[in-house]
Amino acid sequence: MNPLAGQLNESINASNTHVYDMLSTLGREIYFPKEGILSQSAEASGHAKKYNATIGIATEGGVPMHLGVIQDKLSAYAPKDLYSYAPPAGKPELRTVWRSKMLQENPTLQDKSFGNPVVTNALTHGLSIVADLFCDEGDAVIYPDKNWENYELTFGVRRHGVTVNYPLFTENMTFNSAGLREALLSQQDKGKAIVLLNFPNNPTGYTPGNQEGEEIVAAIKDAADAGINVVVVTDDAYFSLFFEDSMKESLFGKLAGIHPRVLAVKIDGATKEEFVWGFRVGFITFASESKDVLTALEQKTLGIIRATISSGAHPSQTFVLDALKSPEFAAQKEEKFQIMKGRANRVKALLDNDKYKEVWDYYPFNSGYFMCLKLKTVTAEALRVHLIHEYGVGTIALGEHDLRIAFSCIDEQYLEDLYSLIYQGVQDLQTTS
Repeated sequence: MNPLAGQLNESINASNTHVYDMLSTLGREIYFPKEGILSQSAEASGHAKKYNATIGIATEGGVPMHLGVIQDKLSAYAPKDLYSYAPPAGKPELRTVWRSKMLQENPTLQDKSFGNPVVTNALTHGLSIVADLFCDEGDAVIYPDKNWENYELTFGVRRHGVTVNYPLFTENMTFNSAGLREALLSQQDKGKAIVLLNFPNNPTGYTPGNQEGEEIVAAIKDAADAGINVVVVTDDAYFSLFFEDSMKESLFGKLAGIHPRVLAVKIDGATKEEFVWGFRVGFITFASESKDVLTALEQKTLGIIRATISSGAHPSQTFVLDALKSPEFAAQKEEKFQIMKGRANRVKALLDNDKYKEVWDYYPFNSGYFMCLKLKTVTAEALRVHLIHEYGVGTIALGEHDLRIAFSCIDEQYLEDLYSLIYQGVQDLQTTS
């Protein structure tokens, strides 16, 4: 093992042995080199005033070399903020501004100890970092039966974690915190579990209420009290799109510092929050009472980044930072929020039609991009295929009877027609069966 990795491990173990025990084999072995090209280039940047011949970019006239056919389209931005490599942790000012945004939107975090967000290549990359740092073969990865399929690829296929599902909803259609608790306590013999919490939920568009949130936190604390080390990840991809009564904060704030055996990790980003999907700007943030643990985990995160993508894209970080600092940002974001809320409310109004109740129910939704129909008379895959070929309507089939619909990408005036066509598709299949 590299001595730098050993030093980071010793620092974590001395501060919180439970967090050290959570690390995967790769998590223990990874480190960020202090004597490599990046560190030498950083030193040169501060002291090599005459010639700096360290970093692998081309310059011209003291600025990064660039092509006019690109810069002419991006002339609002200085070449130094576009073409040079961004630091592996991301632009320092962007990290600071995002942290301030987190505090503003999550008052529960005000008195909590958590690190500076590290920039990732959007949220999947952040989840992948968590998997690399903490998931070994056979480790339990706990998330509900209504979930984003990429969890299986990220934690199961890549890291050979064992998926443990529990029903998302109770019979009363509230969050199944008892199911979460049971799934966690089933890992008592192993002594470790990774929990993924995704609110607003993909695919259902559900965010628990405040009481449900307290029950989730209590379930995780109960597992820690039972001797289980819990890495709990809040996948906040759709954060801030809360349209009705629900939690309005990430559970990261309530989970931070609740128990020495609980490591809270927040995965979020501008991707969906700021409607810049193709920019691929996300963040990973750790919470710990120990500054040494936070520093070591950040160094290990940078090691993973250095070993995979080296660093994130500089232009998109610049664009996001510029937007976050704009005085017009809040008003423009609120405008888009109201559009999304209007679509969600319109869908609920449409679904009150009695004729629909004959062929489907729907899972609770109050946030995010999606809602999910629970089909009563036909299978989801048969309906999906029929709709796309007969009516030019695309939906997502999940399991036997669940059909996910992204109202996020349908203008409000077309929603009635969309659901009418889906209903017609069900009738077609019923007639031919």
